[in-house]
Amino acid sequence: MQKSLFGDVSEDSQKNLLPKDGAANYYPHVIDPVACNQLFSTLTQSLAWQQDQLIMYGKKITMQRKVAWVGDAGCTYTYSGVQKNPAPWTPEILRIKSQMEDLAACKFNACLLNLYHHGQEGMGWHSDNEKELDPHAPIASFSLGGTRKFAFKHKLDQTGVSLFLENGSALIMHAPTQDFWNHSLMKTAREVDARINLTFRALKLG
Repeated sequence: MQKSLFGDVSEDSQKNLLPKDGAANYYPHVIDPVACNQLFSTLTQSLAWQQDQLIMYGKKITMQRKVAWVGDAGCTYTYSGVQKNPAPWTPEILRIKSQMEDLAACKFNACLLNLYHHGQEGMGWHSDNEKELDPHAPIASFSLGGTRKFAFKHKLDQTGVSLFLENGSALIMHAPTQDFWNHSLMKTAREVDARINLTFRALKLG
């Protein structure tokens, strides 16, 4: 078993979740539960959360889900038709960023955070393939709070893969996953704790 900075990374984490056309690895216990609870509390209070806005059929739609965008200077990002300018890194996010960079073997310069208040808030089918992103770099997703179901669906033949993202876990999606697979955070009617998801990205600058 490989020892991580904040927890144990099992050999099972090195198995590819996807049967073809990409690679995704799940790390269930990257940061211990006590530290996760502290991080969740700090992030909810320290960031300038805003309600997520999407452009749908030419209209701006305001969602209940809240988001925050942090990163290096100049990491402007157009997400769902809305341009976002980065807030500065916080010590807590930098701590998580360092661990994600170790797992992904990649340096990240920005992070999108989503705050889901309950199970009725989710994320529809999409791929992270915006023009600002480095298409060769992985995307590292870190979860805090309630356990939620996350699913992949192949763009061509609809092959499906799903898993549950636990508190303190990481999911690393390597290229060319975004080219061939959509993914979704599934909604649920069951009672579930609030969740914060941090997705670390490498943007092309200059």
